[in-house]
Amino acid sequence: MTRRTSVTAKVVTALAGVLIATLPPAAQQATATAAAHRPAASATYRNPVTSGVVDTFPDPTMIRGKDGYWYAYGTQNPVFQTKGETGERMLPILKSADMAHWSYAGEVFTPATQPAWHHGSRLWAPDIRYADGHYTLYYSVPGRDTVGVATAPTPTGPWTDRGAVLADDSGCATGDIDQAQFTDVGGRPYLYWGSYDTICVAKMNDDRTRVEGTVTEVAQGRRMEGGFVVRRDGYYYLFYSDAGCCDGAYSGYQVKVGRATSPTGPFTDDRGVDLMTATSKGGVVLSAGGNGWIGPGHNALQTDLSGQDWLVYHAIPADDPDLDLVPGIDRQLSRRPMLIDRLDWIDGWPVVRAGAGPSQGAQRAPVTSPAAGGTFNDGSLKGWHGTGGSGTGGWTVGHERDARGFATLGQDATGPAYLVSDRSAPAARRAEADLRVPSATGAAGLLAAYTGPDDYVVAWLDRKRDALVTDVRVAGRDVGTRTTPLPPDFAWDTWHNVTAEIRGTRMTVEVSADRLRDAVATQERPLPARAVRSGPVGVAARGAGAAADNVAATALYTPATERVPDPGPGRLLPAYSDDFDSTAVPGTTADSPWSWVRGPAPGVTMADGALSWQTQGGELHLGTNTASVLTRDAPRGDYTVQTRLRFDPGRSNQQAGMVLYGTDDRYVKLVHAVLPVSHTDGKLTHVTEFAKEGERPTTTPPTPVAYGPMFGGPPAGTLWMRLSYHADTARDETEVRAATSTDGVHWVRTGVWTLPTVSKLRIGLVAQNTEGAVARFDYVRTYRG
Repeated sequence: MTRRTSVTAKVVTALAGVLIATLPPAAQQATATAAAHRPAASATYRNPVTSGVVDTFPDPTMIRGKDGYWYAYGTQNPVFQTKGETGERMLPILKSADMAHWSYAGEVFTPATQPAWHHGSRLWAPDIRYADGHYTLYYSVPGRDTVGVATAPTPTGPWTDRGAVLADDSGCATGDIDQAQFTDVGGRPYLYWGSYDTICVAKMNDDRTRVEGTVTEVAQGRRMEGGFVVRRDGYYYLFYSDAGCCDGAYSGYQVKVGRATSPTGPFTDDRGVDLMTATSKGGVVLSAGGNGWIGPGHNALQTDLSGQDWLVYHAIPADDPDLDLVPGIDRQLSRRPMLIDRLDWIDGWPVVRAGAGPSQGAQRAPVTSPAAGGTFNDGSLKGWHGTGGSGTGGWTVGHERDARGFATLGQDATGPAYLVSDRSAPAARRAEADLRVPSATGAAGLLAAYTGPDDYVVAWLDRKRDALVTDVRVAGRDVGTRTTPLPPDFAWDTWHNVTAEIRGTRMTVEVSADRLRDAVATQERPLPARAVRSGPVGVAARGAGAAADNVAATALYTPATERVPDPGPGRLLPAYSDDFDSTAVPGTTADSPWSWVRGPAPGVTMADGALSWQTQGGELHLGTNTASVLTRDAPRGDYTVQTRLRFDPGRSNQQAGMVLYGTDDRYVKLVHAVLPVSHTDGKLTHVTEFAKEGERPTTTPPTPVAYGPMFGGPPAGTLWMRLSYHADTARDETEVRAATSTDGVHWVRTGVWTLPTVSKLRIGLVAQNTEGAVARFDYVRTYRG
């Protein structure tokens, strides 16, 4: 969606310049050096990255294969409608060399190969992993309300189905779909799953095909689903989406997160709210920003060669939100292509693009070509040389179906043999390699830094010691080794990824199977300043058959440290504000700026300097428009309206709050509401519901009136609420953003809803749906901007 140059974009640009300009001289020089070593890969990309390849690619997940390519997997959908194909592809697969340009690579199942136990169900929400020498794909089988699993020797198959992962009664009060696997430090595998409205976790058996043991509920919320877990800096982060995934322009999906010190929780959001608390949650990672993307969500995560994380997700294009009808499916499917955007970690919390939201237009691309290193897929050691130790001439290139080319030590050396790149990478770097150790007394190592046989930093997978061992030498002096145990069942004769990040004089090493932020071993150690220098990357080996692949080093990413500032309100507009200090009920006197739609509402009074309003049994929802609405004119131009609501509802569907009201069938509202929790026996949850209602002309046939919710931060007995209005004159659209606070100081910003500008919106209040609660509005204040 085109619009005026946003304040957010200007702030992000300014912050980037300020961050570089304020670095000390040495750091500025390091930045310049890193830029000099940065590979000349694709400089920019544009979302959606699947444009021109497939029409839609919902619920995407991604992995880097052992051949050095990236692979993405999506929900069953009609991916080739524009090419005249009316049917769907079952769990479609894409392939890319750079995470930005993709090609179609097949599908997991076809109608001929779909397992009989599915009973013909559509297949959703894949999750891809690599372990024990094969790829494991978990997928949802909604027709059977369970999760399936299939394995393959390569990222594109052939796939062997391994049956259902969950028991018939999963033990989780949820829809048994939307799964994600996670492997903890020490190698213990877990499965997270759940949709509408609870996410659960349980341990898995050793081959990762079945859950076993205790099932733990770790998160619960209205329309919560799509969990995905990573581990970082000692915390486990549970990403999830809430609200609606698949309602075209009325999809309120957004990504949120909680963190814990255990994979089984308790997880809390960034304000300390337990994810099992019966409220909506904060911790917003990504939400619609009014720039053409609706309902961003159902995420996975991928890391580029510089160490920068990227959120992988789908979103709905505002200009073309709905697919054509698909034969055999009784509802309109939404167009949900795959997007990627930079995931920043600021003050211990993840957020997309420092809070700027989904990107539109050219963006800096992921780093997917190394400054030094390679994949050996050309079948040669061109660009590499052996050096140091004994037996260094024994390196050869092997070949296998999955990894394609790889380097291997072809003889049993008495000392370490090194293979070093001809090219160099900067001192502040991220180095990585896939390593394999078939010999019972052998070892394979990542030369994270190397300037000679007496100057190196190496991270070994040492089979004889069953450990990750780092060893540092400077100018012939042994600085010392450090040892971290590897899991007892570590599969030495399969590929494992080792990464080493050197920032300043600290190095962090991780060992994982698949680079998905689920390391089975992590080690941090200081480095002498003299060990941190630019130079080549390489691999080391002891013992015949030790192998290495996908060896790379590049400039370590520069982390964002400041969020995009939240836009606060401007100057107060007294003519459009009311502190409710009159004794007369608004809208009941000739000189009142307020007026009623179907009012005055019964039981409305002025008490203790507040507007007191008993909730009605009436509604303002689709075809049922019986509730009273108190409205007043809004100012011209952009504005923010704020109220403080004291409200303690206890029955289902009671709600009160603000509305920007055009008609009964075109409005945006922000309310504290009570809603039922799915798959439970009458349990209720409190939410801040940010919703819009209007026409949906893009469906077949057009929908006269549609409704879609989005859920904000947690409500409270006293809740501050804001609606910010922006007139997008270029698109003739209205944009409204919501924010809430439980203390009037710290705000949770929700996403943006848009509506066609058909009529002017008025500022309004509502208290509706179920009788029995009292809403007290302390004021309505309107500000410029």
